Amino acid sequence: MIRVFVVAPTPMMRVGLRTIFTTEEMQVVGEVAMAAELTTALPGIDVIVVAEEESLEGLQRAVTERGLPALVVLSNSNNRLLSMLNALSPHGWGVVPPDASMAQLQAAVTAAAQGLIALPTTLADQLLEQHATIEISDIDNALPDEALTTREREILELVSRGLPNKLIARRLQISEHTVKFHVSSIYGKLGATSRTDAVSRGVRRGLITL
Repeated sequence: MIRVFVVAPTPMMRVGLRTIFTTEEMQVVGEVAMAAELTTALPGIDVIVVAEEESLEGLQRAVTERGLPALVVLSNSNNRLLSMLNALSPHGWGVVPPDASMAQLQAAVTAAAQGLIALPTTLADQLLEQHATIEISDIDNALPDEALTTREREILELVSRGLPNKLIARRLQISEHTVKFHVSSIYGKLGATSRTDAVSRGVRRGLITL
């Protein structure tokens, strides 16, 4: 039995999702309007379904000291969202469009619960095409120049000094999971593929100095 927890802002959305995920193989074990209200013990949840991607940041804050179960987000998605999901959930995760069918939603939750990544065909094709046509050296020009937050600059500076996530977390007095979340966000904003690449791009853009 897959235990599903729903995060959706309106009663109508919560009722709809509860109906979809009440089957012989699934059951909804809880629901909240906002991620900040999440107090249920996460070990009792297999998959969190988030109706709006804006809730992800609140979800991350609500569970900074604990790893998340699998995640499924209703969104038209983008590359940064995929990076965020990868950082938030050490288990499976998925993205489904808001107009997805009941079967598609159930399939995404089943896949995520089994540790897999579920993406719409159009998004998967788009990502494959990008990897096939964009050279790593050209990523700076292919992605929008999105400003780093003060905390992200602070973490990038510590990354440039060679500090691992655990020491960064200790230095900033935050959880290691929160550091991973910020590092992934930095990757997405800079178009970086590694810590070294992120530092190099940060230096080129004048975000940090070595």
